[in-house]
Amino acid sequence: MPTPTLPSENKTGTTGRSKLNFWQIWNMSFGFFGIQFGFALQNGNASRILQTFGADVEHLSWFWLAAPLTGMIVQPIIGYYSDRTWTSLGRRRPYFLAGAIIASTALMLMPNAQFLATVLPPLYIGAGILMVMDASFNIAMEPFRALVADLLPSDQRTLGFSIQTFLIGLGAVIGSWLPYIFAEWWGVSKMSVNGEVPYNVTLSFYIGAVVFLISILVTVITTREFPPDEYRKEDYKKTPSGKKGLSQIISDFAGMPKTMKQLGLVQFFSWFALFSMWVFTTPAVATHVYGLPLGDTSSETYQDAGNWVGIIFGVYNGVSAIYALFLPAIALKIGRKMTHAISLLAGGIGLISIYFIHDPTLLIFSMIGVGMAWASILAMPYAMLAGAIPSNKMGIYMGVFNFFITLPQIINGLVGGPIVKHVYQSQAIYSIIIAGVFMLIAAFCVKFVDDQDDVVQA
Repeated sequence: MPTPTLPSENKTGTTGRSKLNFWQIWNMSFGFFGIQFGFALQNGNASRILQTFGADVEHLSWFWLAAPLTGMIVQPIIGYYSDRTWTSLGRRRPYFLAGAIIASTALMLMPNAQFLATVLPPLYIGAGILMVMDASFNIAMEPFRALVADLLPSDQRTLGFSIQTFLIGLGAVIGSWLPYIFAEWWGVSKMSVNGEVPYNVTLSFYIGAVVFLISILVTVITTREFPPDEYRKEDYKKTPSGKKGLSQIISDFAGMPKTMKQLGLVQFFSWFALFSMWVFTTPAVATHVYGLPLGDTSSETYQDAGNWVGIIFGVYNGVSAIYALFLPAIALKIGRKMTHAISLLAGGIGLISIYFIHDPTLLIFSMIGVGMAWASILAMPYAMLAGAIPSNKMGIYMGVFNFFITLPQIINGLVGGPIVKHVYQSQAIYSIIIAGVFMLIAAFCVKFVDDQDDVVQA
């Protein structure tokens, strides 16, 4: 396998890094296939699992707070230390591997919380495992963003993040569809008995654990980071301000580039919308589309609704995987900002359209717009951000940027449930409508982003 050229050995004289071929970029990104496989299982089934253990619909967003809270804490710390880590595995790969091992364990434990509940009720055991799962996902995920920026020149970063997005979509399609495939194609039981998670969901989580670990190992084994000499080693360990640890993270946060602040506003509205979609789509579809009464979480029709949500989530991820392949060409023609704005606009329209649908099959069309938005959210902000931050702080700033992902989810998690209960009278469909509106606002905010190294082909 070819080794990436060191910046000091680069002969291009402009980018500071030599271009990598397609398969090198594919290998460095392949771990995201497993990460998103696991995320898809969580996003499509965590609310169902928690409701099976006894959670009310208005409390779901509180349990989902585990995800953004752990991300807000973990990602900047992992970014900071991965900037300063030199091991036989490199800078980023040790974190991939550690996160994968913990995440795989959590995936296997999540649907079995009822068997672990010797002290606390299964609901709280499940919520605790959800927090561990999210922390480990973040440990594995954050360094991947920095790895692309580490190894690729500016003019390949859109391609790099697009390949990541394709693999994210591919993993998410399979992860989202797996419970449905087990139940409807292979006859695995989909019924919830005595508060236990249906076996088709449990088996899917087991498969997800194995896929997660193997895909991370592919990246760890096939991708080599820049082998550091003593000069580069000291360069990355050096902190010019003399600050370390938390004080350095706070200092970097306060001194973030202007482009990051502008993108932060776009991210806020985008991820507020996504959080609502992940938390409330299952109850919204069950009551608004399938016509189930509030509180029905154990009937066969409810399980059908939950399985179908997995299918439509797979659809939007499949659309994102395909759309991601076209993002570099589209961005080259109309610019990264316009590409991102149009994609978010499509996502907002897709979410709002769910209100007008009562045939579950038609939800597939809503998810086309959501998939376009998801592909762009996973690629364009990072492509725009990478050109605005110094290379020796790539990890920490990619971690700090996560604040603009976690903060809106935390706010939504705190207020979303009470709003659904008291304002929407427990009708979760209205939370989906507001999510669409917020996606449209995010599209408008893209106009104000200063993309410093955007290139548009005349």
